[in-house]
Amino acid sequence: MGALSADCALPLPYRLPILCMKDDSLLKAYQEQPQVWDEMFGADGIRPEYTHFVTAIENLPASEMTRKDELAKKLFMSQGITFTVYSSGEGIEKIFPFDIIPRIIQHREWLHIEAGIKQRLRALNIFLKDIYHQQFILKDGLIPASLVYSCPQFLREMMHVDVPHDIYTHIAGVDLIRDNDGQFYVLEDNLRTPSGVSYMLENRSITYRIFPDLLPKNNVQPVKDYPDLLYRNLLALAGRQDSDATVVLLSPGIYNSAYFEHSTLARLMGIRLVEGRDLIVHNHFVYMKTTKGLQRVDVIYRRVDDEFLDPLAFRPDSALGVSGLYWAYRKGNVAIVNAMGNGVADDKAVYSYVPEMIRYYLNEEPILKTVPTYQMADPDLRQLVFSQMDRMVIKRTNESGGYGMLIGSAATEEQMDDFRKAILEDPRSFIAQPIISLSSTPCYLNGVLQPRRVDLRPFALYGPSGIDIVPGGLTRVALQEGSLVVNSSQGGGSKDTWVLGE
Repeated sequence: MGALSADCALPLPYRLPILCMKDDSLLKAYQEQPQVWDEMFGADGIRPEYTHFVTAIENLPASEMTRKDELAKKLFMSQGITFTVYSSGEGIEKIFPFDIIPRIIQHREWLHIEAGIKQRLRALNIFLKDIYHQQFILKDGLIPASLVYSCPQFLREMMHVDVPHDIYTHIAGVDLIRDNDGQFYVLEDNLRTPSGVSYMLENRSITYRIFPDLLPKNNVQPVKDYPDLLYRNLLALAGRQDSDATVVLLSPGIYNSAYFEHSTLARLMGIRLVEGRDLIVHNHFVYMKTTKGLQRVDVIYRRVDDEFLDPLAFRPDSALGVSGLYWAYRKGNVAIVNAMGNGVADDKAVYSYVPEMIRYYLNEEPILKTVPTYQMADPDLRQLVFSQMDRMVIKRTNESGGYGMLIGSAATEEQMDDFRKAILEDPRSFIAQPIISLSSTPCYLNGVLQPRRVDLRPFALYGPSGIDIVPGGLTRVALQEGSLVVNSSQGGGSKDTWVLGE
């Protein structure tokens, strides 16, 4: 690229701070969306955090970028980086879509995100201990008791059960979005069995292959420590000496949508990947079946939902869990990560009370903003939402993966009528939020840069020594033009997330 010339007449949003793009520039055809925060372009041109990256790629021939894009696809294919869409008729597994243009976050922005997530997790963890023990927050009237007791994920079996180190939320994935004002908002908390961290790790690995010199030049913070941090936290929960302790990852099996992640994390941590049939409970202790006989298990990182964990305590038809596991856990003979009953804290109807939890338990003001949320069980709020459905996102309180959701601006009258009927039949199971204009970022699609909407899921590890958050996360992308739905099950993909050092 040459120096800025006097006749460089690009519109302001497309102007590099000190450089002018050539006619064949990769960036020249990029069209920003009005009223949408663009992660790469600001009012004065390229945002500072993207300057070095843009300088490196801006004048690459289209053929070279396409070659890198094809290489990324081949690497994902050869390494079997997949996910499962249950409703798809195209087979069991799909290759996870990956965009080669990274999403870059400034160091100071990351410090703000990190502090906000840590604050939020501390409050949510205390909330879980409270509602399963003294229930002070209910007695003081800050949260309606009916809201908690009507939550399908509230487990009465966890009442007065002491969990190791009082930690319920060992692993959390907090979904963040950026509105058109540039502010980060928490969209939802994932405290049960959050997924996606393996894609964060693989995305970084692929980026090293296609842009080998750009990460060190940009002072990008590493994410590779995640498996070691996770294993250290798991080991710290064992009741026995570390040298004797056994940690396993319990998976529902190959047909689960996140099985690739289960196998990847078990391999990276050097622990056994097991299914329910591989474990047995004897005298309230858990054992793993091996070729040398039974081996005691101290910590289970479970990726099986609560209701399937123990057919004797929960669903009797479950073939995924282990008979007697609940009582082994209750007696303190095995640690389970995450704790049972966490779903009550990431219920979408409880989400709107998290700022109050932070003030109540921590005596602090929330660092991260939350999206205004309307409980459909409230008749006045329900009427308000019904009158503005075209401007609302309506969600089922205990669905995930982009299912059970209506985006009013893209819905037909018939779809809105169906949701109105469903809400009136069971108002507790729905919430509504104003449509947030998710930020966009350039994606390399069909040989050109195009804006697509994104969110961010950082992963936090809460152990006996505190909360660790690797600098990065999973940036999910709504690859369909105009879409606001980033979930992989709904056609979304992902990007590598670069958090810059100081």
